[in-house]
Amino acid sequence: MSLLARLAPHLPYVRRYARALTGDQTTGDHYVRVALEALAAGERTLEDHLTPRVALYHVFHAIWCSSGAQLEGPEVDDLTTGDDATRRLLRIAPRSRQAFLLTALEGFTPSEAAQILGADFSEVERLIAEAQSEIDAELATDVLIIEDEPVIAADIEALVTELGHTVVDIAATRTEAVDAVARKTPGLVLADIQLADGSSGIDAVKDILARYNVPVIFITAFPERLLTGERPEPTFLITKPFQPETVKAAIGQALFFHPRKASKQAA
Repeated sequence: MSLLARLAPHLPYVRRYARALTGDQTTGDHYVRVALEALAAGERTLEDHLTPRVALYHVFHAIWCSSGAQLEGPEVDDLTTGDDATRRLLRIAPRSRQAFLLTALEGFTPSEAAQILGADFSEVERLIAEAQSEIDAELATDVLIIEDEPVIAADIEALVTELGHTVVDIAATRTEAVDAVARKTPGLVLADIQLADGSSGIDAVKDILARYNVPVIFITAFPERLLTGERPEPTFLITKPFQPETVKAAIGQALFFHPRKASKQAA
C-alpha cells in the first residue's frame, strides 16, 4: 500500500488538529504540508510500531518541534478572527494544549497521546489535568439543574460546585425551569427528561432555547426519547446511572465548545 493510501483517511483529522493547535487553518495546513513533504522525501518515516494515524501525528509533532514553531503566536486579546473556542484554546499553556486536543478533540487515549508527544504516560495525564483546570477556571458559570429526584439533584449540584460553578436553581418541573431562567439566565443547563408532575425536560429545554443561547446537557434514564434519528439531537447526553467523571468531562466540553451568541431575548 502506498504512503498516500495509508495516510489519506487521516489527513482531514490531522488538518483539524493543526488548525485547533495554531488557531488558523492556513498556518495549520502549512505544517501538515511540511510533514507530508518530509515523509515523501524520506526525511521522516512512519514508526512501524505505531498505528498509521498515531504515526502521522507523531511526525507532525516532530516537524513542529524541529521547525521552531511557537504555539503562543499572537496575543489572544489581539486576535481579530476565530471563534470563542479558538481563543480559549490559545490561552491554555502550549504543552497542555497539545495533550488536551489530542485526547478531547482527536479522541486519542492518553497512551497514544504520549506516543505522539514522545512523553511519559504520567506526564500526559498531568498535562490533561492542567488543561482541564485552566478550562474550568475560565469557564466558571451559573448552572440550572432540571431534576425531580432530590438525591440525584444533590449529587449533580455537588459535582457542579466542585468544578467551580454556581448552581442558581434546581427545578423539578417544566414550569419551575422556565420561571428559574426568567429570574436569572444560566450559562449552562443540566436537564432530566421525565419530571415530577409528568412534564417533560425536553419541552422545558425547548422553552429555554427559544429565548436564550445556552449549552444543554441531558442526564436521563431514557436516552431513547432523545436518540430518535430526528434532528436536532442533543450533543451532550449522559445516561443514568452516571459516572461523576463523565458528567464533569461533559460540562467542560459543553462550555468550552459552545459558540457564544447574543441572547434571543429582545433587549
